[in-house]
Amino acid sequence: MSRRIQIFDTTLRDGEQSPGIALLPHEKAEIAEQLERLGVDVVEAGFAGASPGDFEGVRAVAAALQAPTVASLVRARREDIDAAAEALAGAVRSRIHIVLGTSSIHMEKKLGLEPEEVVEQARWAVEYSAGLVDEVEFSCEDATRSDPAFVARVCRVAIRAGATIVNLPDTVGYALPAQYAAFIVDVRRRCRDLRKVTLSVHCHNDLGLAVANSLAGVQAGAQQVECTINCLGERAGNASLEEIVMALSVRDDVFDVETGIETEQIAATSRLVAERTGYAVQRNKAIVGANAFAHEAGIHQDGMLKDVRTYQIIDPASVGVRMTLPLGKHSGRHAFARACAEQGFSIAGDELDRAFRRFKERADAGGGVTLEDVFQEVTA
Repeated sequence: MSRRIQIFDTTLRDGEQSPGIALLPHEKAEIAEQLERLGVDVVEAGFAGASPGDFEGVRAVAAALQAPTVASLVRARREDIDAAAEALAGAVRSRIHIVLGTSSIHMEKKLGLEPEEVVEQARWAVEYSAGLVDEVEFSCEDATRSDPAFVARVCRVAIRAGATIVNLPDTVGYALPAQYAAFIVDVRRRCRDLRKVTLSVHCHNDLGLAVANSLAGVQAGAQQVECTINCLGERAGNASLEEIVMALSVRDDVFDVETGIETEQIAATSRLVAERTGYAVQRNKAIVGANAFAHEAGIHQDGMLKDVRTYQIIDPASVGVRMTLPLGKHSGRHAFARACAEQGFSIAGDELDRAFRRFKERADAGGGVTLEDVFQEVTA
């Protein structure tokens, strides 16, 4: 049987940390309900201790969802944990997500703690949280720049204190895929307790490798992937949910895993997130960009009209969109003729040749050109 990969969506927490995004509680609930339709396993609703507004946002999501687990991020601080537990009280299933730095630079410069103090904070925070919610996830922040032996030690302490999910994030997008996979294998070897819990990966896109690293993490044994819609997140963003899910699906010959995602809901989810956050999706974004299933080049269009498999590895309908063959200076005669027929222009032979030549002239000149413009000139 295929291994089940849980999808942990952090659009409402890490995604909202993108500069300029501030979702209202009802907007968070609206997006969360769409994420439930999408089929995600966990919705990280926010950081309840960050502000009164974020507290209300977490509470609104907790009240809105039935199937997914609802999570709130916390630091290893009592006030954060108490706020999260209170905001999550209405959730069908609740999770506190503790994040604590384990790299030398985080421990020394950000936390001002010695390694032994970090270990003790990890133990205390997990033990305290475990009595307040259904699940506790522990994240070794900046894991990929940490000593693997120390990470393994902190993981062991967290698991024995009650954590049932452990996350080894590439917090600053530093890792390369092979390195990240090797790091996970190394930490799992050093901490056998990790075999008893769900191992999670959370990758950032600073070097454009968030998806590649997440997939490498799955191959190294991770059972949960943390990601966002439209690649939203701190700095260059998080790993893209839609890209990860479709890579696992299209390349099932390599991964042999499954998710619970209803892929036909991907496009609708992407549009809603773009509308509510004000962050437009770049046109050439994989899976959900306007050009993801658009073919303008004549050679490509000719191939697509003969067999879509020539230039397309994903059925557009499987993610909720349609293929398009936009006309432009690179378009071929075959696609032009099809477009004419679809728009009700019945022409053939020399008349089609003249129209196509005129279309190319107009397209080469730049600016917009329509079939109506071309036919007005040809038939005048």
